[in-house]
Amino acid sequence: EAWKNQVVKGHTAQRARYGAPPLTWNDDLYNGTLDWAQQCEFKHSGGDYGENLATGTGDYSFNDGLKLWMDEAAKYNYNKPGFSERTGHFTQVVWKSTKSVACAMANCAPGTIFDEASRFLVCRYDPAGNVQGQF
Repeated sequence: EAWKNQVVKGHTAQRARYGAPPLTWNDDLYNGTLDWAQQCEFKHSGGDYGENLATGTGDYSFNDGLKLWMDEAAKYNYNKPGFSERTGHFTQVVWKSTKSVACAMANCAPGTIFDEASRFLVCRYDPAGNVQGQF
């Protein structure tokens, strides 16, 4: 429950800065999100939802991942809105038509993502953001 609250509150606070409505937790997305994170392969799953990934070593946290994604805002071109590879994590977090989120964090063994042990954060969003012309 604490994890759900952290994820929803963290996203909602960032979304509010850009005029996007709050998100709710999506139980239906969670199991698949956790399964994907536990595979410890740093790649997108290719599902019908938005998906942000982040990874780090040590005590890497949800807030570390969210900050990484939000730091892309500095690269966002407001004169040419929409999706770009450089800012796709940021725009997914603040995408106005996205209603719900589920995130999972997995502990990954040395040699899976990095040479040392790491943590892998996966967040999935429904409906997906980064649709052309809808920011």
